[in-house]
Amino acid sequence: MNAIAPQVSSISALPSADELDRDLRNASPAEVIAAALRTVGREKLALVSSFGTESATLLKVMADVDPAIPVIFLDTGWLFEETLAYRDTLIATLGLKDVRSMKPAEEALSREDPHRDLWFSDPDACCRIRKVEPLSRALKPFSAWINGRKRFQGNARADIPVVEDDGARLKFNPFANVTREELEAIFVRAKLPRHPLVESGFLSVGCMPCTSRTAEGEDARAGRWRGRAKTECGIHTMKTS
Repeated sequence: MNAIAPQVSSISALPSADELDRDLRNASPAEVIAAALRTVGREKLALVSSFGTESATLLKVMADVDPAIPVIFLDTGWLFEETLAYRDTLIATLGLKDVRSMKPAEEALSREDPHRDLWFSDPDACCRIRKVEPLSRALKPFSAWINGRKRFQGNARADIPVVEDDGARLKFNPFANVTREELEAIFVRAKLPRHPLVESGFLSVGCMPCTSRTAEGEDARAGRWRGRAKTECGIHTMKTS
């Protein structure tokens, strides 16, 4: 698919999330991304990616629509070296034009996590200063953002719409309807490189202290915050400001 010229709309003129969701609920991921681009324009649209085990699929679809859409990557300070290397591999492989790495505020780290053990004592607070707050800062210039959540991931993701109201901006979930089989088909058809940790049994990869291998038969996200009731980092459980 050729890159689509963005058509910028003023924020006051944007359609509602409900209206967009009705129009796009049966659309393909590429159609959803193209619609987001038409709705707000490239300068006001961002894709947020963890460059995790499934990220290549969404980034590939986005790159086919427009590789210059800004991509926000949250560099928490606790990521696997393999994830950082994978980010660089996908940037080169897919020809991504505008990947922005956001880090936690040094002041917040010094004040709330001086010994780097907050992940153990209060993982919600750790996620807040390392992911939620940096994302809030990164999204300030944008009117809409794209993410890669899927309904098949379950828990809070089981009923996500294709488009939702995220407070100050629209939130597009172009992979809401996709299946595991469809994701795998994108990997195979596009010959996408896999995250280096997949071969070692990591089916979902986040920060090192809170990510473990997944046993056979377990859900792909079972290795995230293992042994805790926590299933989300927080960026998808509250509206952005």
